[in-house]
Parts: sequence; C-alpha cells; structure tokens
Amino acid sequence: MNWDDVRLFLAVARAGQILAAARRLELNHATVGRRLTTLETAFGARLLIRRPNGCELTDTGRTFLEQAERMEEAMLTARAAVGGTDIALSGTVRVGAPDGFGTAFLAPRLWRLTERHPNLTVQLVPVPRAFSMSRREADIAITIERPEAGRLVAAKLTDYALGLYAAPAYLAEQGEPRTLADLSRHRLVGAVEDLLYSPKLAYYSDITAEWPSRFEVSSALGQTEAVAAGAGIGILHGFMAAGRAELARVLPDQTIQRTYWLVYHESVRDVRRIAAVADFIREIVATDRASFT
Repeated sequence: MNWDDVRLFLAVARAGQILAAARRLELNHATVGRRLTTLETAFGARLLIRRPNGCELTDTGRTFLEQAERMEEAMLTARAAVGGTDIALSGTVRVGAPDGFGTAFLAPRLWRLTERHPNLTVQLVPVPRAFSMSRREADIAITIERPEAGRLVAAKLTDYALGLYAAPAYLAEQGEPRTLADLSRHRLVGAVEDLLYSPKLAYYSDITAEWPSRFEVSSALGQTEAVAAGAGIGILHGFMAAGRAELARVLPDQTIQRTYWLVYHESVRDVRRIAAVADFIREIVATDRASFT
C-alpha cells in the first residue's frame, strides 16, 4: 500500500470533495481521483461514493479511515522521533454542538485554537440535533446526555443553568409574574417539541406540568432573540442571557440545571489533533465556568 495514496484518501475524507482536497494538496484533481481509484483497486473495495457535489465514505471507507488516521499518527510520531523536533498539528476536526452552546459560546472562542496551530482546520457545526460518532458526522460532540451505548469516550464538561426570562418592555406592559401560576396569564415562548432530539430539552418539565406556548422556535438562539424582542416569557440558558440589558430574569428562584458532556469515539482517543481540540474546549469552558452556573 502506498502511503501517499492513503494521505490523499485522508485529505478527501476530511474535505468531503476531491477538488477541495486537490487544492489543499496543490495537486490536479484528476490526479487525486486517479490515485484514489488505485487505492480502492488495491483494497478490492469501494471507499468513497463520488458525486458531483462531493464524496461520501462507504462503510468500508469509514472503517479504513480509522486505520488511516492511526497510520498518519504513527508516521508523524516517527518523523518527530527521527528528526528530534515536535510535529505540527494538521488536518481537520469537526465539532458538533447544540446550537446555543455552539453559537453563543464556542464560535467566539474556538477559532483561536487555529492561531496556535496554523495547519489545523476546525469545523464547528452548531445545530439542534444529535450527532453520530460512528458515522463520522463529528469527531467531537457536545451532548446534554451521557451516551450509554457504543464505543464512546464521554467526560463531563460542565453543568449549566437555565431560568425564566422576559424583555423589560414586555414586563412593563404585561406585569411581572410572582408565582408559577401567574405564567398562565402571560405569553410564553417555547421550543417545537416534536423536533426536540432529547427529552432533557423539554426544560419546562422541571418546574411545571405544562408550557402552553403560542410562539415556538426550534433553536435556543432563536428563542433567546424572540424573548429579547418582547415575544413573551421563555426558558433561556443563563450564559446566553447574561449581560443582555434587553433580558430580565423572572421568578429567579426557578432554576433548571443540565450538563454538557464532551464525547468522541474510542478509536480516535490517541489522534493528536482531536485530543488538542478536546483539551482546548475543556480549557475555555474551565475559564468561564462561572457563567454557566
């Protein structure tokens, strides 16, 4: 097996396109395509499904990707040992996260890791959904539940608090609720329940049996902006609402707590670039832990 062909396979798998990988490697895209065919012929199996808009790993390709990354780590380690110098982190790491944490917290901070490692590409996917680690939808996932199945490594990242919020202008117009029973007389902002990917996202169930919202938004970020604009009272993440003059805490004794977990597949435990991103996420969360709780 030719290591250069394996290196090209890694580049295409990470970029998701032959053309993008070829540009990054400064090679002709036809050459990259031809070398991939050579690799697949040597394996006697198809590794990539090639489409006009990109490439998708086959099941065999996903299995080989894990081994190819181990080969890459071994090559880099050997180069460092022989050369006597440290090796730069390179490649791509995709981080999947809930939209609130991903957009409001990670997006303004995570990019700074690329200043430390100029050859590293970090992809942040902040969307309200679960990520499959086995299908390589993300290298690292931030979840609100500790996974119970699969070959996954999970570590607690931080607890976080949520509370009831409204815009000061809304409260001036509609009055401030004094008890949970008073909420029935107010406009409520909620989530689209049939789109919740985890029962733990039905936050209201910690404080009340029902949350009869008339305006519902499927993302934490959207709910925050709707409440800030005066749509009504909503359950918001404390770290997203903190410091915003257009948001006021309502019924401050009512606090909801959840936990963020950092998760990655067992097979990438020793991949340096993934370990570096995971460590950086832990570092920036530890620095701002007070804002979560």
